[in-house]
Amino acid sequence: MRVVVNVDGGARGNPGPAAIAAVVQEPGGGVLEESAERIGRATNNVAEYRALLLGIERAAEIGATELELVGDSELIVRQVKGEYKVKDATLRELHAEVREALAGFDGWSIRHVRREQNAEADRLVNEALDG
Repeated sequence: MRVVVNVDGGARGNPGPAAIAAVVQEPGGGVLEESAERIGRATNNVAEYRALLLGIERAAEIGATELELVGDSELIVRQVKGEYKVKDATLRELHAEVREALAGFDGWSIRHVRREQNAEADRLVNEALDG
């Protein structure tokens, strides 16, 4: 089963209180699952990686075999694609976790979109932070 997973992470302050969100959808757009949670104090980049891990975990739990990850952090997307090096030690660990989690799928891709095109995941992050 193929799914599209929109992810977002954010911190108020950098670092600051942070939250993550994932929206798992059918390729046609029907929402299968939404998830959001606070993760304590983190940087924006740590939150973005943790959101990716949440999305991958949720997709695996519902039986997805292929996934298309969609996020609004160009840095994280390019790092996961291998286009940018991961210099920060904390991000290197999270990057390795993401790559390991993705190895369990038959296929995956990741792409960057503007924040407006990631509105549902962005809304969930803000609701979690405000909640």
